[in-house]
Amino acid sequence: MARVSQGKRAGSRRGAKPQRGFRPVLLVHALGVTAAVLAWGYLVYAAIDFGTEARGGDSQAWAFLALASVGAVACLFLGLILVARLLRALGITGSPTPPTPTDSPVAAPPSGGGRRAAR
Repeated sequence: MARVSQGKRAGSRRGAKPQRGFRPVLLVHALGVTAAVLAWGYLVYAAIDFGTEARGGDSQAWAFLALASVGAVACLFLGLILVARLLRALGITGSPTPPTPTDSPVAAPPSGGGRRAAR
């Protein structure tokens, strides 16, 4: 004898399974994160090398040190932004919600009147 549910709420209790498949956007984000982190590592290594040369007396190396440092900061920032987008695309994090009027730290002014006005 098979168990069969009857009644108006006799449907499946599970929702439809989401389609899982290849999403090229995720691959692009992952490759972007990889490229940004590799570029960051190379620029940090170059900045260390330029710093060593600059302390040795090469005055032009200071400019290259500054450029490599700014580039490393930019690559790390880009990598972190891409990680955040990747996590959002995977559904691990959600998009930020706009603040509601009740979230404001300023308290609402008290309403005028007393017991009589409340009636």
